[in-house]
Amino acid sequence: MPDHVATKPLLAFSLAALLCAPVLQARERPAVPGSATTVQAPVTPDVAMPMLFQAVQRGQVFEDQKTFPDLQPLQAPSRIEAAYLAQRDAPGFDLKVFVAQHFRATPPPPTPTLAADASLATHIDALWPLLSRDSREVPAHGSQLPLPRPYVVPGGRFGEMYYWDSYFTMLGLHASGEGARARDMLVDFADLIDRYGHIPNGTRSYYLSRSQPPFFSQMVELETASDGPALRVRYLPQLRREYAYWMAGAQTLAPGQASQHVVRLEDGSVLNRYWDALDTPRTESYLQDIQTAAQAADRSAGEVYRDLRAAAESGWDFSSRWLGDRQQLRTIRTTAIVPVDLNSLLYHLETTIAVACEQAADAACTRDFRAHAQARRQAMATYLWNPAGFWADYDWQQRKTSDQPTAAMFFPLYVGLSDAAQAASTARVAEAELLTPAGLATTRERTGQQWDAPNLWAPLQWVAIEGLRHHGQNALAERIARGFLARVQSVYAQDHKLVEKYSSDTDMHAGGGGEYPLQDGFGWSNGVARALMLRYPQPADPPGR
Repeated sequence: MPDHVATKPLLAFSLAALLCAPVLQARERPAVPGSATTVQAPVTPDVAMPMLFQAVQRGQVFEDQKTFPDLQPLQAPSRIEAAYLAQRDAPGFDLKVFVAQHFRATPPPPTPTLAADASLATHIDALWPLLSRDSREVPAHGSQLPLPRPYVVPGGRFGEMYYWDSYFTMLGLHASGEGARARDMLVDFADLIDRYGHIPNGTRSYYLSRSQPPFFSQMVELETASDGPALRVRYLPQLRREYAYWMAGAQTLAPGQASQHVVRLEDGSVLNRYWDALDTPRTESYLQDIQTAAQAADRSAGEVYRDLRAAAESGWDFSSRWLGDRQQLRTIRTTAIVPVDLNSLLYHLETTIAVACEQAADAACTRDFRAHAQARRQAMATYLWNPAGFWADYDWQQRKTSDQPTAAMFFPLYVGLSDAAQAASTARVAEAELLTPAGLATTRERTGQQWDAPNLWAPLQWVAIEGLRHHGQNALAERIARGFLARVQSVYAQDHKLVEKYSSDTDMHAGGGGEYPLQDGFGWSNGVARALMLRYPQPADPPGR
């Protein structure tokens, strides 16, 4: 089945050595809101200085491959590249010293100073200002994208704003009485759509070739609850433009073909997949991607890179969901999968646009988007419902629905497209297959990838809990919520921090696996825990120690 888009020794190094003042540039002028005009995407570090970039990443000058593309060049990248090419063969040339002379690192954020017995809620509330950033001006020549309003970052190695992370952070901001920060972030996301035609994975130039799970309509609905229904109409141009990004190419597809994010199935219905516009190694994971592609001898490197990038767009990077054998990363085939979570979120986007158009008295738009939502709902019932009784992904190339239970099964319940019988059956399967004393497992597979067992992820807990509550499955929702909160509390009591992911295992409560060490901060864990504490209050909020 054709896809009709052409695929085209560790060295220790202290960041303290990078100590030069940055040059600042003002935020670039945005396109007219809702217009079809986008600004030209900035050049990524791997393109701006390819020879130096490859030397640094292949030579592992930094332990984390994300470090170098996040550094601030102290002059134009073309001049740095030329200097590198002129000096690299000279006797005694030291690549570490060269990088230190031509780049600076962003100073680390401050460490919170709280009483040792501060409650978990108090600790989270104190973290929001420390995780906040302002990028109205950004250093020249770097990878950071400017934004018009302050925003909250996840923390750790993630010092920029991320798309789907931010919705769960915004939940926590509201729970902490910080709604103004959440509203600023909504403005930032709308600005990204106006400038680039979509919301990138994160606010770095190297993330612009892909997006992430589309939660913008969820963000609009979140803020509508406090600002009133007129907010939907205000953001209608951006909602429609994001939809156009995800649906680009759908009109010209024949059954059994795919283009960019869209797949036309054998009966003519259209669903979506994850995709990335590039088929090169990820800038922030360059060496890892080269090594993975080298292990896939039966496939072109470009095909592997595309699937790795598409999995990064999914947010589940990486998971057995995308692996052909459910174990080895080299078998990744993300673009062959029609994911249940992505299509659920696009259903929510369609229904939100329909409501906004109705408020704007645009009858044609209302009619069209209601029809789009109904068509998607019918196609999902046909292709994404496993007869064993749960929502699952669909392999459009092999023409079969997955038999793998994953936490993504709750997205149709979360967005309101699942009927009562489907919701009840999905709840039974999840309780039997994925429920642990510490919350909802991501999958049953143990692959070493971070989006597999035994890891627990805050956003998936929220989606499951809310989806179950929408369908009256309150007891299971509460078991998941209280189990997860207890696990978050146990890690906080032991280490006095919140982390990116948690473990369902009894011997190690913090999560692990994946491409980088466990990160603390941490935006969406803070947000979900803080929101759940309001929903499911404890008899007494226990101290941190």
